[in-house]
Amino acid sequence: MNLQGIPSISDLPMTGQRVLMRVDFNVPLQDGEITDDTRIRAALPSINHVIEEGGRLVLMSHLGRPKGKPNPVFSLEPVARRLAELLDVGEVTLTDSCVGDGAKRVVFESRESQVVLLENLRFHSGETENDDKFAQTLASYGEVYINDAFGTAHRAHASTVGVTKYIRKKGAGLLLKKELTALGGLLGEVERPYVAVLGGAKVSDKLDIIESLLQKVDVLLIGGAMANTLAAAVGGTYGNSLVELDKFPLARDLLARAEQRNVKLIIPDDVVVAAGLDATESTVVDASAVPDGQMALDIGPKTREKYKEFLSRAKTVFWNGPMGVFEKEPFAEGTFAVARAIAGSTAFSVTGGGDSVAAVRKSGLERGFDHISTGGGASLKLIEGKPLPGIAALS
Repeated sequence: MNLQGIPSISDLPMTGQRVLMRVDFNVPLQDGEITDDTRIRAALPSINHVIEEGGRLVLMSHLGRPKGKPNPVFSLEPVARRLAELLDVGEVTLTDSCVGDGAKRVVFESRESQVVLLENLRFHSGETENDDKFAQTLASYGEVYINDAFGTAHRAHASTVGVTKYIRKKGAGLLLKKELTALGGLLGEVERPYVAVLGGAKVSDKLDIIESLLQKVDVLLIGGAMANTLAAAVGGTYGNSLVELDKFPLARDLLARAEQRNVKLIIPDDVVVAAGLDATESTVVDASAVPDGQMALDIGPKTREKYKEFLSRAKTVFWNGPMGVFEKEPFAEGTFAVARAIAGSTAFSVTGGGDSVAAVRKSGLERGFDHISTGGGASLKLIEGKPLPGIAALS
């Protein structure tokens, strides 16, 4: 996506200004503790820029899906604590609500280099409904608006779209610029061969991205349960594997279109099967001959080597989605093998989507990737060539 016409945070005045910044602090929690602070760290360059320039920073984010009602389970209190630990300077004050007299008082009494974090935006239904009154209240907290939340840029919510109608000075944060530059680079001319790796559960969930990639890539490597549907659609047995029977005509059509476009759409030759997700024993079988009572839960060793060969020759790689149930150790090797192959290649490599990013981090191979996106749905929409409302609103 083109950044032309969208000011950067570096182009806008910060000193003495109240800066309202949308960030993506939708981090994973377990027993009230953050298990991965990547998204908080990713926002630090923009946050520190405002602090260093003497701005009065007001951050806003959502966390989880509280369905429009306050829920202590989804409070941003753990985020405020972690952010305070990570900041170079300044302190963090969490408001009791994102709107209301209490929040307003904290915002307008804040000092330079003090950071105010509004409580979870989705404690109010006005956020996801893009309610105009709710957006106007949020906008009253800032003289400058910065969107640095790529992970929510595909949502037309009050904090990403609605507020922009009421704040004249607005622009993109450093993280948002970085995301758009890296992912946008995959939309034009790229170095070839261009190889995409797609995984996940359902063909139907990835239909738009598959159709888009068929117009761009040279090779499309498929893994995960969606590969079961493609394999079963052209014959063979699939046992108890997750298969979308009603999508067989669609699967055959995709395979035919790939052939017409001279795109190599590759599905697994072999798979790792077991009786269920909690099984401790597994075997490797032909991908078209999964026995009764067995489920395909990972790509097999032959397929891993085949995919590694394609990736070793690639000059550009986009990866979204795991090759199997990588959360379970017996079925993780296919996903990790792909991660190693991409990290070890000389290709310009980008990965997006929660599961594939989690796999990269779990494997410790982050440094082998040129860009790891903080937005799953947003990265797919961008690669599909679809407009992102949160970006368009900044123009």
